[in-house]
Amino acid sequence: MSELITAELVDVDLAAETKQTAARSLAERMVAAGRVTDLDGFLADVAAREAQMPTGLDGGIGIPHCRSEHVTAPTLAFGRSARGIDFGAPDGPADLIFLIAAPAGADDDHLTILSALARRLMDAEFTDALRAERDPAAVAALIRGEEAPAPAGSIGAPEAAGEVPAAAAPEAAGEVPAAAAPFRIVAVTSCPTGIAHTYMAAESLQKAGEAAGVDVVVETQGSAGFTRLDPGVIAAADAVILAHDVEVREKDRFAGKPTVDVGVKAAINRPAELIADVRGKAARGETTAAAAATAPMDTGAPGDHFGTRLRKWLMTGVSYMVPFVAAGGLLIALAFAIGGYEINSAPSVAEHFVWTEAASWAALLFQTGGAAFGFLVPVLAGYIAYGMVDRPGLVPGFVGGAIAVTINAGFLGGLAAGLIAGAVVMAIQRVRVPAVLRGVMPVVVIPLISAAVVGFLMFIVVGKPIASLQKAMTDWLSGLSGGNAVLLGVLLGLMMCFDLGGPVNKVAYAFAVGGLATPTDGSLKVMAAVMAAGMVPPLGMALATTVRAKLFTKAEQDNGKAAWVLGASFISEGAIPFAAADPLRVIPSAMAGGAVTGALSMAFGATLRAPHGGIFVVPLIGGPLVYLLAIAAGTVVTAGLVVLLKSRRKPAGSAATAPAAPEAADPNVPAAA
Repeated sequence: MSELITAELVDVDLAAETKQTAARSLAERMVAAGRVTDLDGFLADVAAREAQMPTGLDGGIGIPHCRSEHVTAPTLAFGRSARGIDFGAPDGPADLIFLIAAPAGADDDHLTILSALARRLMDAEFTDALRAERDPAAVAALIRGEEAPAPAGSIGAPEAAGEVPAAAAPEAAGEVPAAAAPFRIVAVTSCPTGIAHTYMAAESLQKAGEAAGVDVVVETQGSAGFTRLDPGVIAAADAVILAHDVEVREKDRFAGKPTVDVGVKAAINRPAELIADVRGKAARGETTAAAAATAPMDTGAPGDHFGTRLRKWLMTGVSYMVPFVAAGGLLIALAFAIGGYEINSAPSVAEHFVWTEAASWAALLFQTGGAAFGFLVPVLAGYIAYGMVDRPGLVPGFVGGAIAVTINAGFLGGLAAGLIAGAVVMAIQRVRVPAVLRGVMPVVVIPLISAAVVGFLMFIVVGKPIASLQKAMTDWLSGLSGGNAVLLGVLLGLMMCFDLGGPVNKVAYAFAVGGLATPTDGSLKVMAAVMAAGMVPPLGMALATTVRAKLFTKAEQDNGKAAWVLGASFISEGAIPFAAADPLRVIPSAMAGGAVTGALSMAFGATLRAPHGGIFVVPLIGGPLVYLLAIAAGTVVTAGLVVLLKSRRKPAGSAATAPAAPEAADPNVPAAA
């Protein structure tokens, strides 16, 4: 730990009022210590991590952290705030702020040390000592573990004197029967960065287990290493807790046991509740039908509504579908660029291919892209079911998706097939079966029954009505013109810019790429409007930082330069650093620009056969000049609005309030304001 923090990296009187200024103040100490090479670049990485999930924890702790190429060595800076800073914790502001910086390629030894610190933050004696100590050198020593968090002898005195704590006396005297084994839980914790939350969740679960008399063994799937739980420990466990924000690796190891599946912060904030919940499931016998079958996934926290779970299931399907769409769509677009639109009638390249003919290469690209596109609906359906019930949902999901293609039910059929497949598997897993059948349930019985039921429902019951609805929607899109088309463009533009790559954005994008499976003039217009609107937020912020740089921090000005490229490439997430710092001004401005662009694109009748690519596929766009005009108009609207809104805001201080000087120096506040 001595390499990570020194007295120069400690501020016991942190004067910042926001998490952004707190991070900047602590990061400046890292720059002075030679640990960070680019202050603004590093802060942009911190802001991007913060935008994924707030880093505030119960107990008055904030742990902003990130991996960054601007960090030379793993580093920790600490600040203590007298008034508290909001880091998004449920119980209010944080007064203990730990800024954790890890290089992009940090080694396991340093990350192991950081994970040890994360665990210590769950110790009340440690945090109390940090709040009481005034000397920066002593604080650094406390964090390094070189000083005890309390005077010698005040902690652990009974054990030091050889006394047996009262709670341990019965066991020492042999009064507990040997058969009274504790309830055993295995757990997995993991977070996107794998530096802090992963290990704090593990420590929290273990402490709660000790308090409840439960044996908890945790596997931390973080950056400091991934050591698998012993198979014997898993087999002996009575229940499982999965606390994760990224996919749990080798999840099928825990099949057939009572399981609670939540986000990683739930394990930090309410571990006792999770332990009680999973013990209740075990007491009620809520296990899967087969010991080797994967348990149904609880994809949300215990209080999640059905709508929240449904959104997660659908987004799982969309996330797996998008790579197929991108690969297939871009291959088809390149084929059209090389061989023209008549290439769709070329003979099979397996039977006719001439190495020296451009038309043969175009046909090869077109048919390869078509093969990739053929997986679009089955993959969507299969992974919606996977999101609901894990691996047992894949077979009926893919089968249902393939049937949807066969009966021309299209994108809507894929959505329905995935949900039906997941529901069927859930129903099967709730049926109790004899022990002799449990071994064959996941490989024979569940795939057989679920595929048969899904096939019957898709072919006979719901498939034809969905196919009719799909055809009606396709005909409607094909016939869109005038005001109806413009209104649809406005709606899609608003959705694309609302959360900048989040669920609402993905719904609009999925609607557009679903239409590419059965392309019509209307669906190609929708795809064009969606991509154009999605380019606007980063382009608008790039323009704003160019024309009125003084309204933005140095970090935002640098992000604006990158946003030109990100926006041109149709990466809406390029605007996230701006939205995270000033959401009330940036997001409405982006939505206004996106709505203008979507409406103009639909009004101009621009079409697009590629699902991605930004300006790099402009030659493949129908009406490229008016399409670029629509994007430019939306970019100007977004930039103009955000400049106007930022120019009208007042300084944080005034003559009537004494502490106005720091705000007057804030580069975000224009002098004229």
